[in-house]
Amino acid sequence: MDWIVKKFDELSAKEVYEILRSRGEIFVKEQKICCTDPDGVDYESTHIFCFENGRVSAYLRAFQYDENAVKIGRVLTLVHKNGLGTELMKTAVSEIQKRFKCDKIYVAAQKQAVGFYEKCGFTVTSGEYLEEGIPHHDMILTL
Repeated sequence: MDWIVKKFDELSAKEVYEILRSRGEIFVKEQKICCTDPDGVDYESTHIFCFENGRVSAYLRAFQYDENAVKIGRVLTLVHKNGLGTELMKTAVSEIQKRFKCDKIYVAAQKQAVGFYEKCGFTVTSGEYLEEGIPHHDMILTL
């Protein structure tokens, strides 16, 4: 798998389109989340993704959250339970360590994904809360 890692200004128009297309397919169509996806955070984020058959098949964005931490979000894979998500997270952790000053990575994990993130080394740091109508937990990975 060839992973692409780019700041927003380095993305091509096709890459932006395909990222938003995949985010729409997962978060709007599959999960029925009704919110404006482009939220301005993309501009300051590093985007980590891959293409399969002309589509962005796995994606996340990472941005400096505070002085010593990075936050990841918009984590997706178009096909689930095939190992691509684990590969995405391994790539992301490696790239974050190269590109950011941080000793922790945060994620607001959907409740059904907590086990996945735990397998990737994250631990739950909050009680359950609703974000866009979906139960979430804050999680952290200490580097």
